[in-house]
Amino acid sequence: MSLPLPPVLVVDDEKNMRLSLETILGDADYPVRSVESAEDALKLLAEQEFLMVITDARLGGMSGYELLKRLHTQRPALPVLMITAYVTARLAVEAIQAGAIDYLGKPFAPEELLHAVGRCAERHRLIRENDALRARAGDFYQIEHIVGECAKIRELRDLIRTVAPTEARVLVLGESGTGKELVAGALHSLSNRRPSSYIRINCAAIPETLLESELFGHEKGAFTGALKQKPGRVEEADDGTIFLDEIADMSRPLQAKLLRFLEDGSFTRVGGTQELRVNVRLIAATNRDIIEAIREGQFREDLFHRLNVVQFRLPPLRERGPDVLVLAEHFLRQFAATMRKPARRFSNLAGQKLMSHNWPGNVRELRNVVERALILDPSAEIQAGSLPDFQLEARLRSGSPAAAVPTAGGRSLDELLAEHERMLINSVLEHNQRSLTRSAEQLRLSRHALRYRMQRLNMGCGPGSEDEPEGQPAKEIFT
Repeated sequence: MSLPLPPVLVVDDEKNMRLSLETILGDADYPVRSVESAEDALKLLAEQEFLMVITDARLGGMSGYELLKRLHTQRPALPVLMITAYVTARLAVEAIQAGAIDYLGKPFAPEELLHAVGRCAERHRLIRENDALRARAGDFYQIEHIVGECAKIRELRDLIRTVAPTEARVLVLGESGTGKELVAGALHSLSNRRPSSYIRINCAAIPETLLESELFGHEKGAFTGALKQKPGRVEEADDGTIFLDEIADMSRPLQAKLLRFLEDGSFTRVGGTQELRVNVRLIAATNRDIIEAIREGQFREDLFHRLNVVQFRLPPLRERGPDVLVLAEHFLRQFAATMRKPARRFSNLAGQKLMSHNWPGNVRELRNVVERALILDPSAEIQAGSLPDFQLEARLRSGSPAAAVPTAGGRSLDELLAEHERMLINSVLEHNQRSLTRSAEQLRLSRHALRYRMQRLNMGCGPGSEDEPEGQPAKEIFT
């Protein structure tokens, strides 16, 4: 149900005119307040919100023109309609130039008045809807939505709180599914630009031939199908934030135009000659190795330095240890509420299976796995059998040469060795249907030594987990 409109304020020193206007507007279901002087109108406007002001040009004391000029300075967003018995072209132009939305001469048809008021009512509804949408968009991206308790995530949240209130450009790096868009949204929601627009563009999802038009707009006739002028997304983001996801997929010619835009906010629409300027904060992100893209000539080094004022590096889920279960339980509560199902929890074996997976799809993959399990498993506890076997997913990393040898990325040798060991053990487990005995034999370790290594690497196979006893035929674990 839509909220009621604020009242219309009528200002006229003739009582009969005030009564006539109240009747016309009241019959059309518009709430009305009326006063006889501009001074009384200013007092009411200081106390209450109004949809618009309808004022006579000639009033006792302050005139309607003086009231109009004062309101245009003090309340520029408030629509004012001028009515008068003395209609001349000069006075009409003067009223419009002073800020009036329209100018009606007496006598006027009720339809003329209601048409002007109806336009203001529609404008008010659109502004209110836009404000509500912006509020919802801002609320969707909160720093609390970045879930996790590992040291890297706590440091990430602290850095967001520090950088968000500034105007610094930000470059967010991380694998697909690590939450780059959450970081960008949190930066906007904690910034001084939150009341303004937050515009998101996925550079990889828009064809190269259309991306420049989408970003900077185009003029009528700029290309086939350009039937009218179209403002770009940077214009929509004026005074706000624009987030360019997968920026490393942008073509080099467009990178050059973006570089110029970053210098002073100036640009021209496709097919246009007029230079336009906006004030936006730019946040960029990519899941590619940006340095490798520069070396291969696919990304401009000068653009990288222009974007790389503050850099965020998001850790992959496999490096976040117990955060896997923290996130899994968070998604479980979230989906249970959405599906109107009772609260659930994971069994010990299900938790171990989640911890032992390498998560090539990161948080996005985990979210999908939890949603699937909640749909399939009717029991009070999510069992390991309701989780995927991860054989296909494990090949995404184990079959990739780049994944077999982790890149340094500022990490110590111990951290790199631990990641490589985790990936190797997980690959062998997947190959052996997660049998500890067969995996230990293949790795030429005792089962106890393999369990110890998995526990040390936060792979979820600590003391007390179910496994086949020594000397017995091997059976699958975690399922």
